[in-house]
Amino acid sequence: MMPVVTPEISTQHNTERLMTSNQMAWFRFTRNPSAVIGAVMVLSVVLAAIFAPILSPSPQSAGSFVDFAHRHHAPSIDFWFGTDNVGRDIFSRVIYGYRVSLSLVVGVLGVAVPFGVVLGLMAGYFAGRTEFVIMRFTDVMLAIPPLAMALAITAVLSPSLINAMIAITMLWWTWHTRLIYRIVKAQMSEDYIEAAKVAGASHAHIMFKELLPNCVSAISVKISLDAGFVILFGATLSFLGLGVHPPTPDLGTMVSTGSEYLPEFWWEAMMPGLAILYAILGFNLLGDGLRDMMDVEV
Repeated sequence: MMPVVTPEISTQHNTERLMTSNQMAWFRFTRNPSAVIGAVMVLSVVLAAIFAPILSPSPQSAGSFVDFAHRHHAPSIDFWFGTDNVGRDIFSRVIYGYRVSLSLVVGVLGVAVPFGVVLGLMAGYFAGRTEFVIMRFTDVMLAIPPLAMALAITAVLSPSLINAMIAITMLWWTWHTRLIYRIVKAQMSEDYIEAAKVAGASHAHIMFKELLPNCVSAISVKISLDAGFVILFGATLSFLGLGVHPPTPDLGTMVSTGSEYLPEFWWEAMMPGLAILYAILGFNLLGDGLRDMMDVEV
């Protein structure tokens, strides 16, 4: 029997055939509800961080501010997320806390991604001794528990945002090195690489003009997924007292401080915790959507 094709499916297939590859990818992304929701969530976090002074009901709560008259105030119309142990508005501190979290993401991935990508390109392209040295060093670094490494570094250097970035970056590049190495090794047997070599292209040209563009999709997906993990990792360090110093609003520090007043004043730990969950979930949904859109494995 011939399969029955409904008008809706037929129309969708005809539409897809008329699209370019970029249009097709965007079409798949917009038809993925979780991806769209993730993009909206990430956008809201970014906008909240950028416009924190405007959106914050109490900007002074982001600094050394006390208001004991409203200490431990439960969530209400006046204080959406309640107030903390010194009367600061938690909603305002959460918005400013997103600034710290996104700064950590930019700082860590801004260093780890280029470093890991370059090492992966070199290991996959040159092979031989270069491949052995880079990949064995990567394996050694991967064998170190990330949290233990981060705790050791931040404990030695003293807690701060910069030192937290250093601690996380020390190990984060390894995942990008292995990802790019795997892609490059698969591409080295392709005809366009042989053609570039025959044409006399330099090693740098082949790596950065021929191979790197084929890695961009995987790198983009990996970055979006990594952003959520970096936020979680940074919050973990802050929760343990090895992150940002008070009174700078940091989500992990807020959860740690609020946990001292559980369960009576539950909102002081729960609201910053939900803010962390919101940001991580948004980046993960966006990453999954980009992975489906670009049809890559990371």
